[in-house]
Order: sequence, then C-alpha cells, then structure tokens
Amino acid sequence: MNPALPASSVTATVDFDQDGIQHGFLKLPYSHDGSAWGAIMTPLCVVKNGEGPTALLTGGNHGDEYEGITGLLKLSHQLDHKDIQGRVIIIPMMNQPAVEGASRVSPIDNGNMNRAFPGHPYGTMTERMADYFTRYLIPLCDTALDIHSGGKTLDILPFAAAHRLPDKALESRCSDGARLFGAPYMFFMEEIDATQLYDTAVEDQGKVFVTTELRGGGTTTPDTIAMVDRGIHNFLVFSGVLNKTYLTPPSDPISVEIPDANCYLHAEHRGILELSVSLGDEINKGDLIARIYSMERTGEAPIEYRAKRSGILAARRHLANVNIGDTFAVLAVKI
Repeated sequence: MNPALPASSVTATVDFDQDGIQHGFLKLPYSHDGSAWGAIMTPLCVVKNGEGPTALLTGGNHGDEYEGITGLLKLSHQLDHKDIQGRVIIIPMMNQPAVEGASRVSPIDNGNMNRAFPGHPYGTMTERMADYFTRYLIPLCDTALDIHSGGKTLDILPFAAAHRLPDKALESRCSDGARLFGAPYMFFMEEIDATQLYDTAVEDQGKVFVTTELRGGGTTTPDTIAMVDRGIHNFLVFSGVLNKTYLTPPSDPISVEIPDANCYLHAEHRGILELSVSLGDEINKGDLIARIYSMERTGEAPIEYRAKRSGILAARRHLANVNIGDTFAVLAVKI
C-alpha cells in the first residue's frame, strides 16, 4: 500500500490468508437516493490451500463482456481447494454496476474500469475500486488473468494476449501464459493508450499478466465458453496453483501481433458501415476494408476506407451504425 495515500474505503468480507473456500464481497460504501447508507457489493471467491503462488482471475472489467463473467462464476462453485497449492482469487465482475446495467461502463459514474487505473481512494466509485486493486489485490498475486471479449460493439478473433515490455524476462513469462491459455490466436498487443489500463497496473508491479478477447456481440456461444473454461484451467496450471495437466486446444495458437497504430482504422464519417472483409481474412495494403453510407440523404456515393498496411482482419465493429471516432476494423500481422 502506498503510505502517501489513505486507506481504501473498500473492504473485503473474506480473509485472504485463510485456507479453504470463502465466498464474500468487496464492499464499497455508496450513498444514493435509493439507499442512504448503501454499498456496491462486488462478489468474490478465495480458494486457498497452504503456501504457494497466487493467481488473480477477473472478468466483467467491462459489463457487457460475458465469457469471463460466466467462466469465473462457474469456477467459483466447481474449484476444489484440494486441487490447489497456493491461492486463487476469483472476481467475476470487476465493474459490478456495469454488469448489473448490461453496459460497458458503470451507470453510476460512467466509469470505464479499464481506463481508471491506478485509481484513487477519493475518486469516483470506479476509481476507488481501481485503487483497491492497485494497492491491495495486485500486490497479493503472482499472475493475473483478465478475461475480455468485444462486448456489444465489437467482434474479435478469439485470442489470448501479452504486451511488449521493457522487462524481457517478464514479457516472456506473459507470452508463455497467453500461448498456454489455448485460444485459437495468441496476440502481442499494441494498445491505443495503455496509461490507465488494468494491464499496465499489473505489469508495472512486475506481475505476469494475460488478457483475452473472445469474440463479442454482447453474448456468449458454446464455443467461446468452452474456450474460456479450458483457458482458465490452463492458466491455473501455468500459474503453478492447480495440480492438474494442461487441456489441449483443438489446434495450436496462431501467433500474431498488433505492432502499431496503423492497425486501427477509425471512422471519420458518420453513417451505415458496410465491411468488405471478414474476420481472419488476409488483407494487402490498399485493399478496400469498408464503406460508410450517409444517413442524411440518398444518391450519395459511400466513403471508402482502405488498409494502411497488410495483415489479417483481427477485429471488426459489430454494429453497423458508426460514428466519427469509432474503431471499425483492427488489423494484425502474423508472426
């Protein structure tokens, strides 16, 4: 804990050092019209068996991404502490108000949890929870897995990801964890802005971090749930806390990288989006990626968008209605 900051207003109803299985809450006081002395109650589960490493597993960083939420809720009632050596901390819904509201961000403060780090104990509700993760939970862990998908607005090739890091030994451990997760693709990510990500908060403390994107559209499928169940199992084996063998994926992960900002295509026009390519398609520099049609009048030719580099289509906007500034396509390069 940073001594320059006051203690967090978030409290845990579990004892992180107690052996066995505990179910409880992260409790954040929240006074509002409906409850003068209310609280945001974020469910968590702690499974501990003796000494050993700690794996921190999270979903619901964004409230409309359901693979991680579903997989971790399932794990919380299936995991046997006798199979564990060390500790597993399971938080299926990091941004619990967003999950309750079926939205990407919190309806309380419009807070995007994954743009709120390192947080602050006197900040918004979202920033206060981010601060608790930064100063209390991340220091407890050796490895962290944060499970994402595209939510309502994106559809993404299913992948586990790591980042290029100055500490190459840490980068290697993170990439091993991403590869062993067992998704169809393994990505090295170049984020648009990494400064306030949960990812960065974990990596800055020297901990192994793996993230995922497992399709999207604001729903789940049997395939994506099978991926997340297998991936969580494999991550716990990789972390050294689960005394079982790896589950083999249907195929070896294809390694790709998002190396620079030219991989992200942003709309500069408002209208109806027509994509000309599908997820996984090979694309050459200059190829037509999409057209945007005006919604103001008929008879106008659409605006064409072309690839600024070669690669494969790694992610696409799920919604056809597009506004200026929306990312509608992301390219990646095979390694």
